[in-house]
Amino acid sequence: MAIGAALGSIAGFVYYYFWGCKNGCPLQSNWLIMTLYGAIAGLIISIPSKKKERQNEESEQQSK
Repeated sequence: MAIGAALGSIAGFVYYYFWGCKNGCPLQSNWLIMTLYGAIAGLIISIPSKKKERQNEESEQQSK
C-alpha cells in the first residue's frame, strides 16, 4: 500500500506540474494539495479487495 501511495503522490505532482492551472483553481494550483490527493488516490487503489481474497480462499478450498 505504501508503494501505491508513493506512486499516487508522484502522479499528483506530475499532474500539477504539467496540467495544473497556475492561478484561479484552488485545488490544481497548489502542488502540495495535488500531491496529497494523488497519494490518497494511490492508497485507495492499492488496498486489496475482499472479493479477491474470497476468490483465493475458495480456490484453495476447491484444490484440497
